Amino acid sequence: MENLENKLKVMYTEETIQNRIKEVAEIIDKDYKGEELVIISVLKGAVFFTVDLVKKMKTQIELELMQVSSYKGTQSTGNIIVKKDLDSSIEGKNVLIVEDIIDTGYTLKYLQEYLQTLNPKSLKIAVLADKKARRKADIKIDYTCFEIEDKFIVGYGFDFDEKYRNLPYIGYVEN
Repeated sequence: MENLENKLKVMYTEETIQNRIKEVAEIIDKDYKGEELVIISVLKGAVFFTVDLVKKMKTQIELELMQVSSYKGTQSTGNIIVKKDLDSSIEGKNVLIVEDIIDTGYTLKYLQEYLQTLNPKSLKIAVLADKKARRKADIKIDYTCFEIEDKFIVGYGFDFDEKYRNLPYIGYVEN
């Protein structure tokens, strides 16, 4: 996909993304009013979403990073690998997993089941993009910014072989 950026069509502009994240941040703040929250950002793609989300929140947070992968190129392999685990305990704490996208759901389901074994007080999930057409695992998403069609997207954290994450918008290639 040489010169992918020239072939991209804009799905969501930077302004649209930021406005929707602000709305979701306000909902999360309302749900956790008066409580603290551990945010677990799933590397690498969710970093962009996580930073913008927590900057718009008023809730007191602790930030954790995990790296979990099941992708190679544009396809999910189905094999989930934890590349980086938590640095601190989440036992007895409210936890919010922040992920860039859910498609098959296998990675998030695995992560949710793993984190439940660490005895959090509560465990919820926020995603920037929900690709429901590809869902295979039964998993509840608590906060969703955008439901998207079954398209391969890049930009705003989404990559193609580690490139294009830093585009300020979410784009796709028309087939």
